Amino acid sequence: MIIDTHCHFDMFETPLQVIKECERQKIITIGMTNLPSHFEMGFPHIKSFKYIRMALGLHPLLAQKHHGELLRFKNNIEKTSYIGEIGLDFSKEGIATKEIQIKSFEFVLETIKTKNKIVSLHSRRAEKEVLELLRKHRIENVIFHWYSGGLTVLRQILKSGYYFSINPSMVKSNSGQKLISEIPLDKILTETDSPYTSIGNRITRPSDVKVVIDYLAKSNNLSTGIIEKKIHTNFKDLINKIQ
Repeated sequence: MIIDTHCHFDMFETPLQVIKECERQKIITIGMTNLPSHFEMGFPHIKSFKYIRMALGLHPLLAQKHHGELLRFKNNIEKTSYIGEIGLDFSKEGIATKEIQIKSFEFVLETIKTKNKIVSLHSRRAEKEVLELLRKHRIENVIFHWYSGGLTVLRQILKSGYYFSINPSMVKSNSGQKLISEIPLDKILTETDSPYTSIGNRITRPSDVKVVIDYLAKSNNLSTGIIEKKIHTNFKDLINKIQ
């Protein structure tokens, strides 16, 4: 059984088709949302599926819309065990809304700190700040999605017991491969971040976590079956922590 811990099936042109495809292939798929209002629109449509879950998100790159979404976030918190995509983005694309992002992120962390949730995090160019705020609010059960920071912070994240989710784009780049080599197998999960990643000329789908599994198998001199089982065990460990 394969697992996509971070995709955005609501952003596909045909979300229901992608969801049904994952259900048919028995791919455990966690759909991120970018705003609580998006979660509210999508959640009723996924409740009947066995392998599909939807996360409650507040994306940092949509910070200008956060003010009208904070109450929605709080009102929907009990509907799901998954939180994402949340975090900070201090890249050129996001730095202008830095202060709004921090306030929103702290609001989210304060809201979930007494809840049993699995959290998928965005941390581009803000890895240190994200980690500091997680520690401040004593947040557990965290997955750093598509990590692109430095090795020093990566090692600090590992010391905090957090996980990393790896996608096909990461395994295709030298910088991504270097980061992956530093992460123990028992702290790795798989993701696609689809439809925001691609393989060749096509957009990825959740089944493309197999690309990551193949890479991990080859780089660790293990079979794909063993890697699949390890990823499933890691995910199950997270689930057990919130139950």
